[in-house]
Amino acid sequence: MAASITDGATLPPVLCFALDGRGAAAPATLDALSPPGHDAKPEARGKGRPPFIWVHLQREDPRTRAWLEAESGLDSFLQSALLADDTRPRCTVHGEGAIIILRGVNLMEGADPEDMVSVRLWVDRSRVIGVWVRPLSAVEDLVSSIERGIAPVSPGELVGKLAQRLADRMEPHVAELHEELDAFEDELLEDEPVKRGALAKVRRRAIRLRRYIGPQRDALTTLSIEDLSWLIDRDRSRVREAADKTTRILEELEAVRERAALIQDQIVEARGARMDRYMVLLSALAAIFLPLTLFTGLLGINVEGIPFAEREWAFAAVTGLIIVAAVILTFVFRKMKLL
Repeated sequence: MAASITDGATLPPVLCFALDGRGAAAPATLDALSPPGHDAKPEARGKGRPPFIWVHLQREDPRTRAWLEAESGLDSFLQSALLADDTRPRCTVHGEGAIIILRGVNLMEGADPEDMVSVRLWVDRSRVIGVWVRPLSAVEDLVSSIERGIAPVSPGELVGKLAQRLADRMEPHVAELHEELDAFEDELLEDEPVKRGALAKVRRRAIRLRRYIGPQRDALTTLSIEDLSWLIDRDRSRVREAADKTTRILEELEAVRERAALIQDQIVEARGARMDRYMVLLSALAAIFLPLTLFTGLLGINVEGIPFAEREWAFAAVTGLIIVAAVILTFVFRKMKLL
């Protein structure tokens, strides 16, 4: 690797590190990697853990498939798992290693964070082989940490740190969903109209995230309890911590869904209450004008015998009577709290 990873930069298609098991790492190349099965003795490295390598390859790069088939020593099942088109978070033990597939939020400019990006890993005692399709900020964070001289001391610690970075990157986005729901609740309290489409979008985003966060929690939990000789207690603790953080994110997403459902119910109730008020108002108005309409209709019949038809004051008297009746009916309906 010739160039360093800087803020906002994307990952190089081929990324290789040789880690000494004591917190230091050196860039490497595919050609210079140790053959599969190489495992330096811990005592040769002082008090550190055995050295290991980390290879992180872009799936579409032509060197990736060629190296996996010819140099990695992985069988066809593992190669297919690393190169699959569609993946879900999981942890599958295979021999002395494990296939670990994780997902992280997509923080690329212009992308939807809920469009979760996968990272596929093969982890054994001496190697971590990763394949990616789109860059993940969490991986860039881990590379930056290595370049600052803070490298994982074991494959298990590398996986645990990566899982924690993935969770750290998710938390602000989940918090943003809660903030949007807070804004909707404020609008409801202020009796302002809430856009149902915007609320439905928040629910869809939470559902899309939960689709992968749940299996990711299960994958990390599975890894922490698997009987792998190279996974020591410290590594298991770090993986469990990442699983706990992922569980908290999952619970927050459940809370988002429940809050969104409650807000939706409140919107329906508020809309129903407004409709009820309008219907009562219309019914009261109809009840006020119904007898007046009947009265004027009777007086408007074009037949003989209408009282006071020849009197000049008759029209004014009828009009006054109608007004008095309307006032009385309005007062009665107000007393009944229908207006």
